[in-house]
Amino acid sequence: MMGKILPGMVFVAALAAGCAGAGRYGYARTYVALDDEAAWAARSEEPVYDDVRRAPEPYRGRVVSFFGIVRSVGQTGGPETRLALQVRTHQERHLCEEDSESTCRVTVGARDGGPFTAVVALRPEDLDGENRLQTNSLVRVFGTVTPGEYDPEGGPVVQVRYYRHWPRGQYVTTASAELMRR
Repeated sequence: MMGKILPGMVFVAALAAGCAGAGRYGYARTYVALDDEAAWAARSEEPVYDDVRRAPEPYRGRVVSFFGIVRSVGQTGGPETRLALQVRTHQERHLCEEDSESTCRVTVGARDGGPFTAVVALRPEDLDGENRLQTNSLVRVFGTVTPGEYDPEGGPVVQVRYYRHWPRGQYVTTASAELMRR
């Protein structure tokens, strides 16, 4: 087996190279999960937002994932933060300014898909500075829906177990399609 390259080995090597090149904010033509995120993505589901909003009970204990743009950041009175978000649909093919993947940005739909609240313990790097988690940041959350609890706008509440954050300027919406190549 030594010295022989199998097709699967080439795929794994290509996948690893793709992950390294996308960086923290996923500069790639398609979505590249971070190492920590990949395990959450594998065990989560991405349900239809309206299904969860209308009937959260069937999702009790199940790990769900939503992309959302932050509308406000508030405290819970403890170590967690309450994020008011608007659901956005992730676009499989990201928008790019040029042929180089380094010009590609994670892309979500321009239209709001509905409100939800995420209760999350923020990481230290997301608390301060220019790239802190704030209004208009993009977040992908992985967590469980709290049945029977709704935010002030009637959206579901998600207890977040893992999240990924893109500061303003590190992602785009489909509204940028005229300015960026596909």
